[in-house]
Amino acid sequence: MSRYRPPRPPSAPYITAAGAATLKSELDELWRVERPKITDAVREAAKNGDRSENGDYIYGKRRLREIDSRVRYLTKRLESLKIVSAPPSEPDRVFFGASVTLEDEEGSLQTLHIVGADEIDPKTGKISIDAPISRALLGKRIDDEIEYQAPAGRQVRYVTEVNYRLLEGKD
Repeated sequence: MSRYRPPRPPSAPYITAAGAATLKSELDELWRVERPKITDAVREAAKNGDRSENGDYIYGKRRLREIDSRVRYLTKRLESLKIVSAPPSEPDRVFFGASVTLEDEEGSLQTLHIVGADEIDPKTGKISIDAPISRALLGKRIDDEIEYQAPAGRQVRYVTEVNYRLLEGKD
């Protein structure tokens, strides 16, 4: 059995200004605070002699590799992302950064925020622009019906509200 995994399809290169700030602060925290602290711990552990049985040294080096990997990822990702900070020219339609309220056939409401892949948070209703429901929503207006395939089967929702508070920094 092979360990080969096909590469993931690339996600949309969009992010909100708040999401970009979060990624930048994570990069800064890793590079300026955590990495120097771990480097000092590894240096001290290396002074203790036999490195092959030195747990502090082994785990410290592993953590340094993890930090360096994340720093490389964040640096490349931030270079390739397009920061979207202004609402589109048609604010009554659903595009990236929209906060959309949906109503199902039973009348229950659900609010979703369409964001980039790096800032999804299901607890707060932030979903990726690459998600099936987001793809179904793109370009829709208030009172439009959307149909999408969910794990529970085919779903139908109605758009009841569209706004761009998330891009304006109000959400």
